[in-house]
Amino acid sequence: MPGKSSCSSAFRPEADTAALLAVLLGATGCGGNPGDPGDPVPRDSLPATIAVEIVAGGLSSPLYLTAPSNDPRLFVVEQPGRIRIVENGQLRTAPFMDITGRVLDGGERGLLSVAFHPNYAANGFFYVNYTDNAGDTRVERYRVSADPYRGDTTTAMLVLAIDQPFANHNGGHQVFGPDGMLWIGTGDGGSGGDPQRNGQNLNALLGKMLRINVDAGSPYSIPPDNPFVGRTDARGEVWALGLRNPWRFAFDRVDDVLYIADVGQNQWEEVDAVSRTTAGVNYGWNVMEASQCFGSGMCNRTGLTLPVVEYGHSDGCSITGGVVYRGQRIPGLVGHYFYSDYCSGWLRSFRYQAGQVSDRREWSVGPLGQVQSFGEDAAGELYILSRNGNVYRLVPAG
Repeated sequence: MPGKSSCSSAFRPEADTAALLAVLLGATGCGGNPGDPGDPVPRDSLPATIAVEIVAGGLSSPLYLTAPSNDPRLFVVEQPGRIRIVENGQLRTAPFMDITGRVLDGGERGLLSVAFHPNYAANGFFYVNYTDNAGDTRVERYRVSADPYRGDTTTAMLVLAIDQPFANHNGGHQVFGPDGMLWIGTGDGGSGGDPQRNGQNLNALLGKMLRINVDAGSPYSIPPDNPFVGRTDARGEVWALGLRNPWRFAFDRVDDVLYIADVGQNQWEEVDAVSRTTAGVNYGWNVMEASQCFGSGMCNRTGLTLPVVEYGHSDGCSITGGVVYRGQRIPGLVGHYFYSDYCSGWLRSFRYQAGQVSDRREWSVGPLGQVQSFGEDAAGELYILSRNGNVYRLVPAG
């Protein structure tokens, strides 16, 4: 979305910030409270410093990175509508897939994510989430061609279509969970303040975490253990509600926790964390903005799940959610959730265990630009994607 000051021409999961210039000039806050008492990881096990290295450059607004299971290649989503491959440290010239003619690119719209089927090696299925030329969300399934470096664009099958009433808050991230289901994060439909009240409307697919089974039904079925199955006042696809614009969510495959970074309105950014199996969670929007009442200043918090970490707009403007580090290159960071802010560009992490946050850190790794997304390869190593066209990998210092 076009914003103000240095965010004026960039993709930004919109935070509707009225004084963005002041935020950018003042956003230098530190990472909080490292080494909390009762920390499950000894403080001296954390590295004092870490670093990043560039693994690819020259990309056009890279928005997501992932890899199929046991595949050493990196697949990078470019917002205009291409998926690129990085192999052996080299960005391949020919894209894995190019659907730019089908994609409405600009602001918060575009090709937003790709998810490879857990059985991709056998069936060749992958799923993309993009904004079509009418401005609406489409989730489509494709199949790889006989050439493993090319997706077959003729195999498109529509899985899910969602009308978008405004140009922002598309959400657009999708991930196959540890349960084999396809999870889809949707924004509230846009504008500001959720004027259509989609976040709290169980009959709307907007402002939700959706969970569907693409291995049964045509084009999918609703898992019978979804929390609102059978209700006449709710869509069965809904797993959780009360989201404004979830800009990246992640499953920790070890601790089985679902992390959601939800972009705030004018004051607060948040990270939510709950057990993956906890169904029907209400994250509060638009009753709440993070842990604060939205609008009038008075609200009923009953039944709402509040964030585990939040920060104000003196420290950034639009959260960029990441992943829990499960790689092998930096053992001291295993189990830490990483995230950033699009305007401030800092890199932070924390550990969440037994319902408690600890080891909150801000890491000095040099300038990253406007961080648009994070990614993870098949080995669990962590990557950072920037508006400047670079893909960075987290590495040990030195």
